[in-house]
Amino acid sequence: MNKTSIKDERQRIKQIISCLKKGDQRSSAAEYAYFVKTYSRQVLNFTARMVPERSDAEELAQDAFVKAFRSMPSFRFQSSFLTWVSRIAYHESLNYLKRKKAYWVNIDDVALPDAEWDDAELSTGREERILLIEEALDELPPDERMLIHLYYYEDKPLREIAFIMDAKSKALATRLHRIRKKLLNIINTRENESSRR
Repeated sequence: MNKTSIKDERQRIKQIISCLKKGDQRSSAAEYAYFVKTYSRQVLNFTARMVPERSDAEELAQDAFVKAFRSMPSFRFQSSFLTWVSRIAYHESLNYLKRKKAYWVNIDDVALPDAEWDDAELSTGREERILLIEEALDELPPDERMLIHLYYYEDKPLREIAFIMDAKSKALATRLHRIRKKLLNIINTRENESSRR
């Protein structure tokens, strides 16, 4: 995002907050429509990575925008609007999964053997390996998949991910290391199984 669009975004947010304080719902909603139009696809993709059903992901994305609109007066300009609404969408998705009592295991609860490996092992160029990585990613709990997605696919800095996921950057770095080990173990197990066939 360039400086002009950041400045424009801040001005729009200030305008929305001003309208809300005056009780002018119509003007604030009209201004807010810009954010929904600009970021709805990104927020939907975000929730869809955590929640398997598309209709549920759409509802959660919509809920995140509604909650963000209602909370606009509390926006503190510590992040971009997209990062802020992504944080809301992340928590909405986690709460949804808790209500649905989805079963998944947190990486921090799993004892993993210490395997010596480097990141090059996960990035060979072979199609089979890529397919194995994608399948291994699908086995991760939603919050771990999201961490991998934000860090590796969207290239977000740990500081921004920490804000979204309401965690500390150092703890996320440790989790990333553990998740990579977990992925490697899953991939190695699958490769060993297929070589025995």
